[in-house]
Amino acid sequence: MKKRKIDVVVLSDLHLGSSGCHAEELMAYLSSIEPKKLILNGDIIDVRQFNKHYFPVSHLRILKKITSMAINGTEIIYITGNHDDMLRRFSNTFIGNFSIQDELILELDGKKAWFFHGDIFDVSMRYAKWFIKMGGFGFDLLLRLNRILNWCLIKLGNDRYSLAKKIKNSVNNAANYIHNFERTAIKIALAKGYDYVICGHIHQPKKEILETKKGKCTYLNSGDWVENLSALEYSFKRWKIYNYSYDKLAPFFVDEDLKSMELNELISLLETKPVTKKINLRKKRQIN
Repeated sequence: MKKRKIDVVVLSDLHLGSSGCHAEELMAYLSSIEPKKLILNGDIIDVRQFNKHYFPVSHLRILKKITSMAINGTEIIYITGNHDDMLRRFSNTFIGNFSIQDELILELDGKKAWFFHGDIFDVSMRYAKWFIKMGGFGFDLLLRLNRILNWCLIKLGNDRYSLAKKIKNSVNNAANYIHNFERTAIKIALAKGYDYVICGHIHQPKKEILETKKGKCTYLNSGDWVENLSALEYSFKRWKIYNYSYDKLAPFFVDEDLKSMELNELISLLETKPVTKKINLRKKRQIN
């Protein structure tokens, strides 16, 4: 299978080492792409739920795959999160194409992008870790039950169903927390003059543009590989949310982005990147 070449891929909340991680699907996705940069935006290894008796081979393969991507030229930036916060003692460590950082600022086609996990907004993570740890065991049990449910649903030919996502979406406090999280991230990004703010942490993949008197900012969340199986992809000067359940390993079609582009954006794209193949706007054609 020919790999899709992507400028930037953002993954977060893989939770390797926990029973909730969909490692096989993640491996399929990583094997289908060839990014210039791979940003791991926190909670990659679930140190808080780590159990020396549970770290499947499929999870180890993910770490090996990421290492091989770095060896083959992909720049890997590991941004620490609340479940792997012990790695923050190694912040600003650079080894070849691999680095560990607490946040990242990139310039993408003339626009500034601010990457960080997002747990800095969560007061409960900093002041009630013991409570979060207790709640984590209950959440882990829920994920185990969910895997059994999804196994049955798939065998019956139905789509996966997320119990955790359903519960979180039905709780008003959770909905308010997510809303406040997103608005806080955007307000701070606008105050700092960033065009994009990219987070993880809340397991809610999203792309939203907010315009205020201070300017315009795009909020992006890469979601997770426990409930949503999602990622962010940046190519052709545009961000796209990738969702494994819907996109599977479908190619990134140029046509889908061209439809929403204004004429001046399309002209700018053609000027900055030479066209080597003819593009038929009437038919979808894969760009490799």
